[in-house]
Amino acid sequence: MPTQWTRHTFTLNNGQEMPAIGLGTWCGRACGDEARNAVRTALVAGYRHIDTAQAYHNETEVGDGIKLSGVPRESLFLSTKIHNLNHKRVAESMEESLQKLQTDYVDLVLMHWPVSIELTEQNQPVVCKDWNFTDTWRDMEKLVETGKARSIGVANFGIRNLEILLASARIVPAVGLLELHPHCPSTKLVGFCQNKGIHVAAYAPVGSINSPLTEDETVRAIADAHGRTVQQILLVWGLKRGTSVIPISTADSRIRSNFDLDGVDLMDEETNKLSSLPDRFKVWKTWWSRTVFSSDEEG
Repeated sequence: MPTQWTRHTFTLNNGQEMPAIGLGTWCGRACGDEARNAVRTALVAGYRHIDTAQAYHNETEVGDGIKLSGVPRESLFLSTKIHNLNHKRVAESMEESLQKLQTDYVDLVLMHWPVSIELTEQNQPVVCKDWNFTDTWRDMEKLVETGKARSIGVANFGIRNLEILLASARIVPAVGLLELHPHCPSTKLVGFCQNKGIHVAAYAPVGSINSPLTEDETVRAIADAHGRTVQQILLVWGLKRGTSVIPISTADSRIRSNFDLDGVDLMDEETNKLSSLPDRFKVWKTWWSRTVFSSDEEG
């Protein structure tokens, strides 16, 4: 029986179903018609999970794309993220997001980073010294109580910060969003989340634009053997790990190709080869991200 990845969902720790494949809408902060058309194309192609963020500055266009697709809101899994600048104003920023997205609720809202930032008088970002991400989580828990978010989760959290969060959280994160691909497998971190009942979602699951993974001989050989693209093989690798995958693209053909995964499977030997690639790189590096992860978590 062919694997029906396009219909596959993962059950979160609160019983909510999350589609296995989603469309990420960052892509260089795609705005305007580019973001609007990408969302519409994805939904028409069959995607039912759309991922955005306050930091992407395209929630309005994402909402427009959903409307243009004609797909009913109740058929979608819609997620957004709290901006680092909005940790002290979770409720207010959520209302702004809902207005832009043209919806009464989101299926999932994530804390984008475990770092609260404010701007100096010179408009320079600095880490808030009087605020902890556990305070942010407390306010996010209220979003569930008010029905503004059906699930809450975190993004870019390492084990140390997850342990701090879990020590005081009333609601265990439903999802942990991480950069995950064979050159950044984060095996220890993924295992920690799964043991705690936190579903892991992968961003940058194929690396990035001009990713070294697309030229890796092992990856290309497996793709050629299956008559599939490198990107499709990398996405299935992520799915077989038990993680949902959220590839990013604004190109119509790539959006459809990334969703065309039904019937694609990997033998254990192939999966192990991809999991054993020795090279390491991260797509997303910022001055604050270097304080979040330890090297052993990303191995």
